[in-house]
Amino acid sequence: MVPFSILDLAFVPEGQTPADALTNTRDLAQHAERWGYKRYWLAEHHNMVGIASAATSVVIGYVASATSTIRVGSGGIMLPNHSPMVIAEQFGTLETLYPGRIDLGLGRAPGTDQRTLRALRRDAMAAEHFPQDVLEVQALLGPLQADQVIQAVPGTDTRVPLWILGSSLFGAQLAAMLGLPYAFASHFAPDALMQALEVYRERFEPSAQLDKPYAMVGVNVVAADTDAEARRLFTTPQQQFTNLIRGTRGRMRPPIDDIESYWTPAEKAHVSGMLSCSIVGSAETVRGGLDAFIAKTGADELMVAGAIYDHRARLRSYEILAGLGDDRRAS
Repeated sequence: MVPFSILDLAFVPEGQTPADALTNTRDLAQHAERWGYKRYWLAEHHNMVGIASAATSVVIGYVASATSTIRVGSGGIMLPNHSPMVIAEQFGTLETLYPGRIDLGLGRAPGTDQRTLRALRRDAMAAEHFPQDVLEVQALLGPLQADQVIQAVPGTDTRVPLWILGSSLFGAQLAAMLGLPYAFASHFAPDALMQALEVYRERFEPSAQLDKPYAMVGVNVVAADTDAEARRLFTTPQQQFTNLIRGTRGRMRPPIDDIESYWTPAEKAHVSGMLSCSIVGSAETVRGGLDAFIAKTGADELMVAGAIYDHRARLRSYEILAGLGDDRRAS
C-alpha cells in the first residue's frame, strides 16, 4: 500500500491573516495524524503574501508540538538560502525535541525572486554549491568524527533523515549518488517526472540511510462529495498558477464558477501543463485517478498538495483521500 503524506504551504486566503493560515495548518496536521497520513511537510517561500511558511523550521516545530505521531518536515528547506551549520542546528534541535519524527527535505531552488535573495544576504551563485552543502549538513547531523572541531549542538549524531527534492534530472542524479530518498515536485513541475524517476532508480547507490531507491511523487488532489464541487474548488489553484505566470502576487482566491472567463487560452494551456499531475473529483473519480497515477509512476509514497480556499472543504478533501487509503489497505 502506497502511503499518503501532505505538503502544506500555509496558504493565506483572501480576507484572512498569516495567523489564521498557521492555525489552519495546525488543525489540518492534527486531523491528518488521526486519519493516518504518514508525513506533514512545510515548504519554504519568501516575500509571498499568500504563504505563511517562510520560517519553515519554526512552523515545523509548531506543528510537531501539536501532534504526537505523524512525521513532520520540510518540503523543503531551500539550502542555498542558508548556512549548512544553521540548518543542522535547527533540525538537530527539532529532532531533539521531537525524536524520531523529523524529516529534512532539501531543495536547490531559492524559493523566491532575485531581489528577495539579496535581502536574504545570499550569493546568487550559492546553488552551485548545493551538493557540497548537502554533504556538510549530513556530516553535521552524523556521528562526531575523531578530528572534528566544529559540531552542531544539538545536531551531532541526531541522524535526521535527509531527502533530496527536485523537479529536474539534477536532483534525481544527486539523490541516487548519495543514496537518499527522492521527492519529485510533479504537483507543479511535471515535465521531467518519468525521466527523473528512471534516472534515480537506475543510478541509485545504497547508503547508510537507505538500501534501495525510495521515490515520493507530488500530486494535487482536490476531492469533494461530487465531481462538480471538486472542479469548482480546483479553480482556486488554477487562479493561483494563472497569477503566477502573470507575475501577480496575492492571497489565495476563492473558487469561481467559470474559470474560462479568468484565463486566456495561452494561460490555460500553460497552467494546465503545470497542473497536469492533479486528480480532481468525487471519491470514485479520485480513486481511479490515484490508481492510474501510482501505476504510471511506481511511486513509493504520494506527497499530496491541496490548495483549497475554504478550510472545511480542505479538511473534507483530505478526509476523503484518507478514506481511499483505508479502502486500499483493506483490499
